[in-house]
Amino acid sequence: MSLLTALVDPAAPAEVEVVRVGEEVLSRAELLDRARRFGAGLRDAGPVAVLAEPSVDTVVAVVGGLLAGVPVVPVPPDAGPREVAYVVADSRATCWAGPGRDGVELPCVLPADVAPADVISADVTGMLATAGPALILYTSGTTGEPKGVELSAAAIAAGLDALAEAWEWTAADTLVHGLPLFHTHGLILGLLGPLRFGSPLHHTVRPTPARYAAARGSIYFAVPTVWGRVAADPPAARALRRARLLVSGSAPLPVSVFRRLHALTGHRPIERYGMTETMITLSTRADGERRPGWVGRPVAGVETRIRSEEGGAAVPADGESIGALEVRGPMLFDGYLGRPEATAEARTTDGWFRTGDIATCDADGFHRIVGRASTDLIKSGGYRIGSGEIESVLLDHPAVAEVAVVGLPDPDLGQRVAAFVVPERTPRDGLADELTGLVAEALSWHKRPRDVVFVESLPRNAMGKVQKKRLL
Repeated sequence: MSLLTALVDPAAPAEVEVVRVGEEVLSRAELLDRARRFGAGLRDAGPVAVLAEPSVDTVVAVVGGLLAGVPVVPVPPDAGPREVAYVVADSRATCWAGPGRDGVELPCVLPADVAPADVISADVTGMLATAGPALILYTSGTTGEPKGVELSAAAIAAGLDALAEAWEWTAADTLVHGLPLFHTHGLILGLLGPLRFGSPLHHTVRPTPARYAAARGSIYFAVPTVWGRVAADPPAARALRRARLLVSGSAPLPVSVFRRLHALTGHRPIERYGMTETMITLSTRADGERRPGWVGRPVAGVETRIRSEEGGAAVPADGESIGALEVRGPMLFDGYLGRPEATAEARTTDGWFRTGDIATCDADGFHRIVGRASTDLIKSGGYRIGSGEIESVLLDHPAVAEVAVVGLPDPDLGQRVAAFVVPERTPRDGLADELTGLVAEALSWHKRPRDVVFVESLPRNAMGKVQKKRLL
């Protein structure tokens, strides 16, 4: 059985379009031919580092490496020389796919360069049984140097199949997105998913509202920043009424954006939760309830538990009590490359993965992510406060474009709540006090921001996630 089931199915039509990146199109036959030729040109068992630009060359290199049984290491195209050199050295990559870059001294195998057809091996049947990782994805490195996450073909297949069941994802769908091709959302879900299920992929290169509106898909992927831009462009949003599912991930979707998308498109967005190490473990369903601010129930094969900091006892499933989220399931990673201590630390003694996120769960099994334990759990004056609920309240104010809430050191409270706000326009006098009062009224007095700081922008990584540690 292959990871890319639909792509390598000999009974599938050869000339059917499988991937479109911008204006470049590959049929099933063209992608298989180019990918096999690329794989045949690899000098050894890898890994192969792939400069993951939004192009058909990236698609060819990733698929070619997987078909050849060579671990693929996607490299962000905006990574600087130091980060590129680190990823190449840490992954022990033996060749480089893509245009040359500073910091790379490896043999270069360009996806556009093809080997003679008579040297190509067509045996792609053992991809799930291949020992070792299929992909090595690097974490964002917010707590030190990035770590290489080893994901097997079997784990990737299990994760994708669970989503296909939850989202009723089939070959009849067309997926549209403009996400980066070096991370779980854009690469695994957004590229390997279509090649496994036989649903064509239209990658828009850039995830703009106009390009999403022009594409004709049934499933659309985006991060909250993009969905916010779509919601602010009513004609583009209304063009998505013809879709079947709008899926948001990689960060919490503001409740105000959820509601505006629903009003304009007729769709209540699918929200889901996952990590590089776990793929997607929680999601709302195509045939189920979708609540603003909640990420749903465990997908097929996944178990979750929420434990208190004090003694690790289970917290009540009341939708309010919060604790550390732990998960387990067949789509979890094998380990951090070359870091057995970090791998062991990430898992409990009874086999659960410590996500590092704070969550709550209600009696129906619906989960809400409060945030990262390291930056989103604020301990102030004896209270444990989740920054996410404060951010949701502030984002509903028309003068607030973006916001990040953190806990700053305080000699009296331990930590005080601080809101870094990107305003829609130059903030008027008294807006800070108005925002503080809004939180006090909507939530409670002890959750109000003691500091409201207006900034031009929030620090983000390549996936659009706010880097709160840079605000502390």
